[in-house]
Amino acid sequence: MPELRDLKRFVFRSFLPLLGASLLAYMVFRTGPAAVWEQIHAVGWGLALIIFMGGFSQLIKTCAWRQTFACDISGLSWPRSLGAQLVSDAVGQLGFAGKLFGEGLRISMLGSAVPLANGISSSAIDGGLHAFTAVVVTVLGITATLLITPLDGPWRIYVVVLAAVLIAIVGTSALAVAREWRLMGNVARAIGRLPRLHNLVSGKLSVIDSAEHNLLNFYREEPLAFCASLLLNLLWHVMAVLEVYLVLRFMAGNVGVVGAFAMEGLTKLINLVGALSPGNLGTFEAGNMLIAKMFGVTGSAGLTLALCRRARAIFWAGVAAICMVVMKKGESTSKMEVKGNDENQTLDRAYSSFAADGASR
Repeated sequence: MPELRDLKRFVFRSFLPLLGASLLAYMVFRTGPAAVWEQIHAVGWGLALIIFMGGFSQLIKTCAWRQTFACDISGLSWPRSLGAQLVSDAVGQLGFAGKLFGEGLRISMLGSAVPLANGISSSAIDGGLHAFTAVVVTVLGITATLLITPLDGPWRIYVVVLAAVLIAIVGTSALAVAREWRLMGNVARAIGRLPRLHNLVSGKLSVIDSAEHNLLNFYREEPLAFCASLLLNLLWHVMAVLEVYLVLRFMAGNVGVVGAFAMEGLTKLINLVGALSPGNLGTFEAGNMLIAKMFGVTGSAGLTLALCRRARAIFWAGVAAICMVVMKKGESTSKMEVKGNDENQTLDRAYSSFAADGASR
């Protein structure tokens, strides 16, 4: 029955968020609300600094994204770019499905200022460079962890294997771009052979091919823009490392810059594991507690670090919601103005025609 299937789907979708919220509540209770509040009080005004740095990171990410357009973007304003980036990032907090939907929103919010194929390819290039730099930071963070923390034999082997897998993924992706493997176009054509999806896919093949062409040839045709976007994405990760370092320093933690770098690298693994959980709720906080203990920091400090970063994400998600409402209202107003102008022009033409008829008579 459709009603039963819908109920099961709703229960399944609600299970993970409820499980994550329960896990978070348990960790706060186990650590002690008083201990967590004491750590938050120690951070104090530093939380405002972290939120401000989060906004600066969004500016960096927007600038990196704007570098990836293989077309004229003079019609795409900076406020619209920043608003689209904020909305995409906010929706992307909801897990893997949220990231896909957020990218779709970011492309759709470009409007007529950018051709669709260029919007898709820029999103793919930006996402690819961000993922590449994230893997680089993760591998370096794992390496730093092996050097500065005493891991047991089995754990050390697991970490090395994981780093090797990540390096293999990056190498394969780089080879695909270098050899110009048209994976998206071939997959789309394979899907288009299915009877029910033929009409849906065939009309979009030209857009997919154009987007893939821009993706595969971007670093050859725009080497300066490629390098600029790559460096800006690396700067975004540096800001994340600085965020970890500052929060721990406010809590009188004894973790240096290298330790903060290693912790951020391992945190990206937590984000990858928790991508299936909406908002990474609970798993992000639990992972931060475990990582903090690896570096000689108390579990309450690790939990507070995660809560501060969560508060920063929530703040900018709220700003993103405001941006989306304002942009939607602006689009509605523009459409009404265009419609009003069209109606006025129609009335003017009718009046001119009526006046001409009267004069001829």
